[in-house]
Amino acid sequence: MREVLSGNEAVARGAWESGVKFASAYPGTPSTEILENVVKYKEIISEWAPNEKVAFEVAMGASMAGARSLVAMKHVGVNVAADPLMTWAYTGVNGGFVLVSADDPGMHSSQNEQDNRTFARFAKIPMLEPSDSQETRDFTSLAFELSEEYDTPVLLRMTTRTCHAKGIVDLKERHEVGLKPYKKQFDKFVMLPAHARPRRLVMEKRMAKLAEYAEKSDLNFIEHHGDRTVGVITSGVAYQYVREAVPEASVLKLGLTNPLPMELIRRFCAEVEKVVVVEELDPILEEQIKAAGLAVHGHDLIPNIGELNTDIVRRSLNGGGSLPAPATEAAPGLPGRPPVLCPGCPHRGIFYAFRKLRCIVTGDIGCYTLGASPPLKSMDSCICMGASIGMGLGMTTVLEDEKQKNRVVAALGDSTFIHSGITGLVEAVYNHRKATIVILDNSITAMTGHQENPASGKSLNGREAPKVDIEALCRACGVEHVKVINPLNLEETLSTLKEELAYDGISVIITRYPCIIADRSVWHQPLVVNTEVCDSCGVCFKVACPGLEKDQDGDKTRINPLLCIGCQACLQTCKQGAIQTREEHS
Repeated sequence: MREVLSGNEAVARGAWESGVKFASAYPGTPSTEILENVVKYKEIISEWAPNEKVAFEVAMGASMAGARSLVAMKHVGVNVAADPLMTWAYTGVNGGFVLVSADDPGMHSSQNEQDNRTFARFAKIPMLEPSDSQETRDFTSLAFELSEEYDTPVLLRMTTRTCHAKGIVDLKERHEVGLKPYKKQFDKFVMLPAHARPRRLVMEKRMAKLAEYAEKSDLNFIEHHGDRTVGVITSGVAYQYVREAVPEASVLKLGLTNPLPMELIRRFCAEVEKVVVVEELDPILEEQIKAAGLAVHGHDLIPNIGELNTDIVRRSLNGGGSLPAPATEAAPGLPGRPPVLCPGCPHRGIFYAFRKLRCIVTGDIGCYTLGASPPLKSMDSCICMGASIGMGLGMTTVLEDEKQKNRVVAALGDSTFIHSGITGLVEAVYNHRKATIVILDNSITAMTGHQENPASGKSLNGREAPKVDIEALCRACGVEHVKVINPLNLEETLSTLKEELAYDGISVIITRYPCIIADRSVWHQPLVVNTEVCDSCGVCFKVACPGLEKDQDGDKTRINPLLCIGCQACLQTCKQGAIQTREEHS
């Protein structure tokens, strides 16, 4: 049987076919759809975790108990899971264990474009890099076999293109794999220094055996297409670009990229006149090959910034030199269309208040990060999950200007707060900091496509789940000032924020209102503008709603009825009463 699958769907299918029993993840583009597809297979216990570290640790426990286990995350999520990863590489596994890292070259939806192939070398674990959906299914299955054969976690490195591109995949039936027997292994799983030292030696022997395997594995192969003038060493989706850009070139295609098959690479280099390493982002392959004494070209021809494509590879290999990856920009003659908060988004109210009170906002990762864009322009930092509270505390600790200090606010979402914001709150209480923290609670993980989280009241499979009481949690951490407001009530939002900024202690404001995409019960009739009353002051545009437009004359405000959901944020800014409900207008 054959189906057209995305890479993420192929990971899920490969996991199911391989007899996987447990899978966990924290949603993050481009990896999100992996668990959303795994959950469709009822034989696999599938869960969203509060963060990537927890997801990794629960999967470790399942593996230790003998189950084949998969954990998936975007590239920056591996930073969060790195602590258990580094030691799990020492212990080895019981049931097969695969970590999927979904990298994001070009930063389509990420704050950096780190190359997580470095993690495989760092942790000393094998790494597979599929180049299309069929290979993704195949490599996922093989990863579990390698994991159990060599007693190691395996890194499956994807990128945005391999995650989201679709291709024809040959499917297989599920191969049931029973739990491997669990037995106490004190010297294997309890990483006291006395146990870790001999396990370190085991790691080196394991990598030596994997290097032997890499030399003979079908994952690494040479293709000669008649022309041996130029040979290309490549891996992952870059292989697809090379085959399209220079179909006549000889190619060494690497599927297992840690450890490298150095003897195979030497043989290939001897068979061609000139060798170019084509890889996306860091010179991981290039540096190792050069260190082995082989003369190859790499990033002197191929850019190391941004996502590659066929055109970049073609021009680079045909003498164009190392070309920068194209920046994301509007088509010539058209205005830019940056992403904006949705019409009716409840986050708009608090960001309107941030700007009006000239707050210094240490922000976080979420769709509310769009509050940094004009005209709201109300976010001063966005670094990583949970950083908002810690950064805000650092600012208030050292700022000497009292007016500045009293305008610092940390803002983060409900899912982000649970992910890694709680410890920042504990830090504030423990060290007696002054802090104003705003938790934007829309009861969903909105940015990555409305996934459930521990504060939403549902699990990944849609079942009812205990809902974390964020207000009670904050009080349990020692916060006495906790207030819950409706952020679309602008007067309440402004007055509460002003009051809490003046409080000399720790206060938490929870802005509670559902995401309007996830819960359409909050939609109302579109508003209208009474043009006879509108004086063209433009104040309503300060709420930054895309449903607000200028009329054909470019003068008075017009409300697009196809976009407006009647949240009334703009109505509250109009002092002339020109913006009205339909009942009022009639």
